[in-house]
Amino acid sequence: MNPLDDADPLAGYRDLFVASPGVVAYLDGNSLGRPLAASVERLTAFARDEWGGRLIRGWDEGWMDLPLTLGDELGRVALGAAEGQVAVADSTTVLLYKLVRAALDARPGRTEIVLDRDNFPTDRYVVEGIAADRGLTVRWIDTDAAGGVTPDLVAMRVGPDTALTVFSSVAYRSGYLADVERITAITHAAGALSLWDLCHSAGVVPTELDAWGVDLAVGCGYKYLNGGPGAPAFLYVRRELQESLRQPIQGWMGSRAPFEMGQGYAPAPGIRGSLSGTPPIVAMQPMRDMIALLGEVGIDAVRAKSEALTSYAVELVDEVLPEARMSSPRDPARRGGHVTIDHPRFAELMPELWRRGVIPDFRRPSGIRLGMSPLSTSFAEVDLAVHTIRELLA
Repeated sequence: MNPLDDADPLAGYRDLFVASPGVVAYLDGNSLGRPLAASVERLTAFARDEWGGRLIRGWDEGWMDLPLTLGDELGRVALGAAEGQVAVADSTTVLLYKLVRAALDARPGRTEIVLDRDNFPTDRYVVEGIAADRGLTVRWIDTDAAGGVTPDLVAMRVGPDTALTVFSSVAYRSGYLADVERITAITHAAGALSLWDLCHSAGVVPTELDAWGVDLAVGCGYKYLNGGPGAPAFLYVRRELQESLRQPIQGWMGSRAPFEMGQGYAPAPGIRGSLSGTPPIVAMQPMRDMIALLGEVGIDAVRAKSEALTSYAVELVDEVLPEARMSSPRDPARRGGHVTIDHPRFAELMPELWRRGVIPDFRRPSGIRLGMSPLSTSFAEVDLAVHTIRELLA
């Protein structure tokens, strides 16, 4: 047992997660969170009692509204969003497509989208595809590999032709934590809309979408929200924009009267108009447990543990792996929930690390990401992982 675990006020929460036989250090919670034991029970009970017991009648007993009620709870617990602005549905890619298209339609005559070259591939690919389809220009921002998008970089790229900026609040590779509020204000000063990808921050970094003036946001449910592989994503649409933005995938669940099956599409008012097809009710069940747990613990306490874990990882790397390059910010205030280190031999180490039950993440060309999910990761796991890397390098 690590002394830091003995002093950790959140250490007891680790017992709430499903144990993984053979895994001695799981440092990939920033890609796929561990399941909660409560979620195993919830899924079993759901299949037996709700799906199996109520059958089609379940739609009249809460399923229809679950994308919105769960979205409201996520907004309250982790996103700083008042009710009626968050919905859980679809995948991150689909939601990005919807919101990018809707934002561009809301800024007619503007011809540029601004984003960074180190943004997550999905974000870049979606924007590039839409820009090519519409004959728009992508204005790229080049960032420091160990850093991310800064207000100064954004100010140099936006202008009167900018329709939309698309950035990640936490850089997927370096872990750099962007100044969302200042960058959003710079975007607005140029007359553009802001869209933020919260995949690597939702559930681990306190976020204040309403207070920061964010227009649009998306995020996934399988990282720090522990919803499981392929868990549904979520979107945020600022209340003032909901009546003017029109998302392009007009499905029956987002219509004003879905069960009338009428001719012609009329969008539902409010955030429900952002929905498209039938929501993935089964896939939402694990997220309910993690969101409830976040509400119990508090996002500020989670953030404090996250900063302690990543700071410990940085100290260990400096001490034990001096030949590795730290590719994440050293200032915890500018760092999300993971740390990336680079070494030319790291790719060859991964199979043996996994064989030993040490599970970090790898990002080409040479980066190992140490992803620490505060409620399920111990300081002892961080220590073991770094020392195992040291042993294999030797």
